[in-house]
Amino acid sequence: MVEILNVSNLSTAFQSDYGSKQALKNISFKINEGEVLALVGESGSGKTVTSLSIMGLLPNNAYIQEGNINLIDKKNNQVNILKLTDDKHNLIRGNDISMVFQEPMTCLNPTMTIGDQIIEVILNHKKISKTKAVKEMIDLLGLVEIPDPTQRAREYPHQLSGGMRQRVMISIALACTPKLIIADEPTSALDVTIQAQLLQLLMKLKNSIVSKTSILFITHDLGIVRELADRVIVMYHGEIVEEGQVKEVFDNPKHSYTRNLIQSLPEFKLEERKLNKKDDNKQTKVDDNEIILKIENLFKEFPVEKGFF
Repeated sequence: MVEILNVSNLSTAFQSDYGSKQALKNISFKINEGEVLALVGESGSGKTVTSLSIMGLLPNNAYIQEGNINLIDKKNNQVNILKLTDDKHNLIRGNDISMVFQEPMTCLNPTMTIGDQIIEVILNHKKISKTKAVKEMIDLLGLVEIPDPTQRAREYPHQLSGGMRQRVMISIALACTPKLIIADEPTSALDVTIQAQLLQLLMKLKNSIVSKTSILFITHDLGIVRELADRVIVMYHGEIVEEGQVKEVFDNPKHSYTRNLIQSLPEFKLEERKLNKKDDNKQTKVDDNEIILKIENLFKEFPVEKGFF
């Protein structure tokens, strides 16, 4: 396997009036070409700080204490990201590494059409004509399954739904066919139905034109990890507590924190409830269609007081 990214002994801290606080504690991992690596853990475990450290987008009060982040760029050169100047880092971002953020509305420019925003990324990193960039933009919107891409390209972010905006963010991330895409909780701000559609899209992209593009997928949803990822890293309090192939980690978790995460899955709870009922009632079979909630003739009123009119 070709190694795309190698994070070695990375420690990141935040400075405040009360002193320095470590957010990442000497973490190391690698990502191979075409691999989907999931980074999981509860809020505050260091997942997003890891991604921002790689992207060079840490806030002003954060800094890298030690470590190395080595990337193999499109020219097959090894680049230590932490030693890049701001200008060279800007050349890497969007071209070799791109990111899909959790809330697209805070990342998209409200004063530009979505088509212009995608074209801007393409022209910044590719030496092609604007006419060809427009064609690539339309193709990208079609790739992420946005209906009527020519019309949608003329619209502004506020005219699109949350799911559509996230698809636009994915198309921007794919615009220059990067070596690595970092997806930071891309489905958590969406409803369950749109989450499922977006997950299907990511799985489709994983197995199609971006087969050589690696994905670092940050999430707290283990159900998505099981569906999408090849390997998984479990983080807790800024440290990596477990790492391995998805099936191996799910079937035989080594760390107690990993076991607790897996036991919190809904299907695990359902199986546990079935087993408990079987033991309590001495039953040999549990009905999978058992009703656990039933609502009949429910209505809700909102009384409105009479006004002047």
